[in-house]
Amino acid sequence: MSTKLANPAPLGLMGFGMTTVLLNIHNAGFFALDSMILAMGIFYGGLGQVIVGIMCYKRGDTFGTTAFTSYGLFWLTLVGLIVMPRMGLAASPASFMGWYLALWGLFTGFMFIGTFCYPVAKRVVFGSLTILFALLAAHNFTGSETLGHIAGYEGIFCGLSAIYFAMAIVLNNEFGREVLPVGAKKVALTEAAAH
Repeated sequence: MSTKLANPAPLGLMGFGMTTVLLNIHNAGFFALDSMILAMGIFYGGLGQVIVGIMCYKRGDTFGTTAFTSYGLFWLTLVGLIVMPRMGLAASPASFMGWYLALWGLFTGFMFIGTFCYPVAKRVVFGSLTILFALLAAHNFTGSETLGHIAGYEGIFCGLSAIYFAMAIVLNNEFGREVLPVGAKKVALTEAAAH
């Protein structure tokens, strides 16, 4: 008896996308950092994505396991970096936060390369996330408020692209046809050209 496993990716993309939009509305300067963003970072962006990463492991999805588990843990560590100083532990200097964000940008850049055998929508998510980490790192290295606000707007776009991709996967699966376009896979185009 075979069991068909559901695709957990939309759940992980929604956790990532919604949390990213909320944090970057703050980064763009619209409202202060508050418990709503921290709670989303812990539960939906954090624990939710870690669970999705484990589900991807069960499906044999190395990319999904690496991406969702890593970004879930990113959100948990980010919340820790924000909350721990308020609990009396030493805060990281802005330039050190820059290195933290730069390392995440490096990781994301490599993951972006891996998206070139997936639909265009996935490339947009990872490409815009790579740019977001670069902008956030530059903001922390320089202290430029303008760079921080630019990063916020770019981060809103990144989060919305993840939400779009998640809903495209769900709706396209439910209707059995392309309701929301995600773009062709490069691999599929190469295979089509070979025939």
